[in-house]
Amino acid sequence: MRRFNLAVLAAVTLSAGLTAVPAQAHSGRPLGIENCTTAGCHFDVPPGTYDVKVLLGGDAASSTSISGETRRSLLPETAAEAGGRVSRGFTVNVRTPEGEPTGPDGTPGLDLVLGGSAPALADIKVTRARHTRQIFLVGDSTVCDQPGDPYSGWGQQLPQYLRKGVSVANYADSGESTVTYLSEPRLWATVQPLIRPGDLVLVQLAHNDKTTDEATYRANLETLVAGVREKGGNPVLVTPIVRRWFNSDGTLNNGTALLVNGLGVDHPAVIRSVAAAEGVPLIDLTARTKSLVESLGVEGSKAIYLYNEKRDNTHTSVHGATVYAGLVRDELVAQRLVPAGLVRVG
Repeated sequence: MRRFNLAVLAAVTLSAGLTAVPAQAHSGRPLGIENCTTAGCHFDVPPGTYDVKVLLGGDAASSTSISGETRRSLLPETAAEAGGRVSRGFTVNVRTPEGEPTGPDGTPGLDLVLGGSAPALADIKVTRARHTRQIFLVGDSTVCDQPGDPYSGWGQQLPQYLRKGVSVANYADSGESTVTYLSEPRLWATVQPLIRPGDLVLVQLAHNDKTTDEATYRANLETLVAGVREKGGNPVLVTPIVRRWFNSDGTLNNGTALLVNGLGVDHPAVIRSVAAAEGVPLIDLTARTKSLVESLGVEGSKAIYLYNEKRDNTHTSVHGATVYAGLVRDELVAQRLVPAGLVRVG
């Protein structure tokens, strides 16, 4: 395990053997660095949405990233000069289950882990968020909070691109199609009541609709759009990421790569059609990822997926999920779905 320097601004010194002091969720006061050890931070808070403000840096030059809950990337690696301090903030969704909706409950409260090449945390404050924009994610294993390495969904990497004031509630779940997402009580029936007026709901479901006919697939997308609007939310349809399945000429122009199922249903085409008919914003992630993977080529694109580790051309590595989350971030800004001031660029 890498060591990191925990520089405490308050009159308290932490050591590797120090036990975190449980935070009082009902106190109304900001929760601070007394809840941290050299292994990370734990805040004994109930499910909800929380603003986190961190002060990074120490006596030596440092470089710190922060992840939390089920391997969510919350803050990209951030450098601080020796003796300097850098302030950053983000908003995090705490829920049960903390990862995939049909998975285990996870650990109660908010857990944060420091990473990076030379992590240093000087101070931290956690408060209940009062005015937060929420981005709900409805999707499959290419989007979800994957529980273990080497897998990662793009929704798991998206939070690091967002500043304090907007959070990601990732309700994507492995193995789900439009059919199962609507029928499983822990999925759509759980998500829809949580949607508030103005919330964004990004829907990417296609990879597991292998036996869904076109009429049913279209109707299911329309049901999801209507359900979001019923709660005052803003639906956004997202075409699926491509599978890394090359033709001999180095292109991905085939049904496997472009998500055409065994019944001949062209999922991205149907999504585009529904988005146009319903007047819904469209993030054409199929087109964006196709262009990127083809530009990287057969060898270069292996690092985006889990080809080297698992011979897997569908699921993404942490690196690949981060790159694809960046494409989603770019579309959120370009289409003005999220104010530019709430998004981290670069």
